[in-house]
Amino acid sequence: MPKGFTVRLDDDQAAELEAIAKVDGVSVAEEIRQAITVLIAERRKDKAFRARLRQSIQDNQKVLERLAR
Repeated sequence: MPKGFTVRLDDDQAAELEAIAKVDGVSVAEEIRQAITVLIAERRKDKAFRARLRQSIQDNQKVLERLAR
């Protein structure tokens, strides 16, 4: 099920994003979805990010295990 978010942009960012979407012939929402898809793909390839992610998983696992006692 799709999840909605509210994003606040300054006037310049909003104008530039609207112009990009118009040139690309897509909605602003679609342009944002595409940008997020690119960001996620980049993060998946980023070794430093993946190391931080693994550490976060380990830290959260410890907390969850304490809560389950």
